[in-house]
Amino acid sequence: MYDPRNPAPTGAQVSRLPALQARTLALQSACVFVDHPGNPTTTPRAFSLSGARICVFLGLSFCVVILSFASTAFGQSSGGPLKITSSVAGGSSGAGSGGTLTIQGSAGQTSTGSAQGATLSVAAGVWPTSAIGPVAAPGTISGMILTNQGLPLAGVSIILGGSDARKTITDVSGRYEFDSMAQNGQYTITPSLVDFSFSPALRSFTLVGVNTNATFTATANGDHLNPLDSSDFFVRQHYLDFLNREPDQSGFNFWSNQIISCGSDPQCAEVARVNTSGAFFLSIEFQQTGYLVERFYKVSYGEAVGNSTLGGNHTLPVPVVRFNELLPDTQQIGKGVVVLQPGWQQALENNKQTFAGVFVQRARFVAAFPLAMTPAQFVDKLNQNAGNVFSPDDRAAIIALFGSASDTSNLAARTQAVRQAAENTNLYNAEFNRAFVLMQYLGYLRRNPNDPQDSDYTGYDFWLTKLNQFNGNFIQAEMVKAFITSIEYRRRFGP
Repeated sequence: MYDPRNPAPTGAQVSRLPALQARTLALQSACVFVDHPGNPTTTPRAFSLSGARICVFLGLSFCVVILSFASTAFGQSSGGPLKITSSVAGGSSGAGSGGTLTIQGSAGQTSTGSAQGATLSVAAGVWPTSAIGPVAAPGTISGMILTNQGLPLAGVSIILGGSDARKTITDVSGRYEFDSMAQNGQYTITPSLVDFSFSPALRSFTLVGVNTNATFTATANGDHLNPLDSSDFFVRQHYLDFLNREPDQSGFNFWSNQIISCGSDPQCAEVARVNTSGAFFLSIEFQQTGYLVERFYKVSYGEAVGNSTLGGNHTLPVPVVRFNELLPDTQQIGKGVVVLQPGWQQALENNKQTFAGVFVQRARFVAAFPLAMTPAQFVDKLNQNAGNVFSPDDRAAIIALFGSASDTSNLAARTQAVRQAAENTNLYNAEFNRAFVLMQYLGYLRRNPNDPQDSDYTGYDFWLTKLNQFNGNFIQAEMVKAFITSIEYRRRFGP
């Protein structure tokens, strides 16, 4: 999803932005500045940290521009450590709230201290060796929501009020946590989930020490409402279904607020839910995990054949990967990856290398690509399975991975060859709509397109035809809208 934690869309994603912007509502934009962890700052002026400018268009295109400045710096810290570096001999000032401020000058002198509502000034390149005295380290507020049977309850919205205002949601273990909390602050925790009442209804306390635990008991109240209608529950479920992880707090708040900001306007909320939902498939995180897995299977095993009655009985080529294959493989590539969190790119690269190496050693792959195949035969079969999308240069580059070998027994070369084929740009573009429709079934309905309640690929055929008619614009095709409002999807969670 193009959100404060994803880098700018590239390649084929950029080419799709005009289509995503084609909406009935007028496009509007709002920009904020964030540092690398995704924390918003108040101003872009004279900011010496590498940051990102987030421009959010209602048409679902989010542009992130990395900014770097080497000049006098102004920084704010809210509970966490902040480092400001000046490359000029001028000055730097910083104000913080309960955090630790470290300033390093061009001559290497440093000043470290707590800047709680105070200003540290440096002039003419002379940096003091000490600053304001230390304050207490930031604390944590955490807890668990259990039912009156003692079972953990996931999907409960947790609202933090008082000295700080935040929001999170319980995970599969019923747990929640707020970190970087100022000690001695006054706080209130309020849980909320349709169909449940909570005891106590809220907890108010002063954070003394580094951790306070606030636990609640949930009791079903017999309302029989669908939690999917809650923006918080809706967003968390998308993280689980498409990214195979619990939401990170900044992303969760960002996406749920896109819907909540519509207030009581049902048309606005409907559009926001569709855009939010579609964004998870379009996100870099999913494109580099789930969609990549789909393409691994495509280049390795080609296509399956499905039956359809749309416009009369006929067969059509369909993706070969099945739900029980894509899910664990996607989880393997995505393990520990949260885009724009520290180390995410290396974690993703490591996961890809590991997955590709295991994939080409599976019995099914070895049977399809025997070790005795020549490099040319190996690559030509990959290309045939992919739909003959390789350019002559693509083909030559992959063959060259095997050097002068007469066979393809080299494991490292086989691994690299299949990965390069799966990451081929032409394949990415050619397979995009087919994978988008496939993920409506695998993501929302958690089943294959021809599993009950369907008996064949007629539904898949219908939506692929419609998406192609609208050049991949899922909003105009009303595809995402149809799936997230379908009875089958809603009944996963309630009436």
